[in-house]
Amino acid sequence: MQPDAPFPVHGGPWRNRTFSQMYFEGLWRPAFISLVVLLLYSPVLVRMAIQFYEYPSYSHGFLIPIFSGYLIWLKRGQLGKLEKEPSLTGLWIVFGAVALLYLGSMGAELFLTRISLVLVIFGLVLYFEGKPTVRAMAFPLGFLLLMIPLPAIIYNRMVFPLQLLSSRLATAALETLKLFPVLREGNLLILPRCTLEVVEACSGIRSLESLIALAVAYAYLAEPSIPIRALLTVAMVPIAIVGNGVRVVLAALLANYKGPETAEGFLHPLSSLIIFVVATVLLLLLHRVITFTRKLVVSTRTS
Repeated sequence: MQPDAPFPVHGGPWRNRTFSQMYFEGLWRPAFISLVVLLLYSPVLVRMAIQFYEYPSYSHGFLIPIFSGYLIWLKRGQLGKLEKEPSLTGLWIVFGAVALLYLGSMGAELFLTRISLVLVIFGLVLYFEGKPTVRAMAFPLGFLLLMIPLPAIIYNRMVFPLQLLSSRLATAALETLKLFPVLREGNLLILPRCTLEVVEACSGIRSLESLIALAVAYAYLAEPSIPIRALLTVAMVPIAIVGNGVRVVLAALLANYKGPETAEGFLHPLSSLIIFVVATVLLLLLHRVITFTRKLVVSTRTS
């Protein structure tokens, strides 16, 4: 008679499970939770997608989740080696995020409902995977915040000061060029042949959001030093303002020599592209200067 084996030799749950079954068992839970989150936040996602589509200045919001997913994909090897340390703190974050969703929906506050979505994702990762995974995914998860447009209360407070700043920069540039006299009154540029108003669309605030997202992504991929990453990101604010000032100068030149209709018809469709090109070139030049200076300092110390 054959002695009893400590584990079943034929059959049994361990021997009968195929790879596809184990893969499905590991996949169904996150798939089910993702479906629940999508259903819960479908109104938020639809309204945000409509805003991205209708306002070109927010269209970068479509690219941010793709970029975050790409970064997570690049880290798949590192994430696979991390030990799971599920934390109940993540569950409390999920509860708090759902409460924010409820409050934002009751008060028609879009910003709260959108922040809630990012918090839910963060809380679920923390609850199921733990702190090591959250640390490894910190940048991709945090980068999702940049797809959320500014709340209206902050947006409205920033628009008019940026309009005035763009007007001042354009006036200073035109006075330096000395092509024609220019007088500024608030956000109005009084030119010899017409008066140009620096309206809300010319404040540059919408371009500023997309350019900051560009700076953060570029700094993360191209620069290993965290302080220099922060410097490049912060520097994008004055860079974007300068780029917007260049746009206003071009608009003033066209309005004075060709008429305001020409400036509006030709420049406005290209305005975002002008700011983007100018800001990107200035960002790359700044990084090149920083890299050259760093190499010069290192070579000086070693010599």
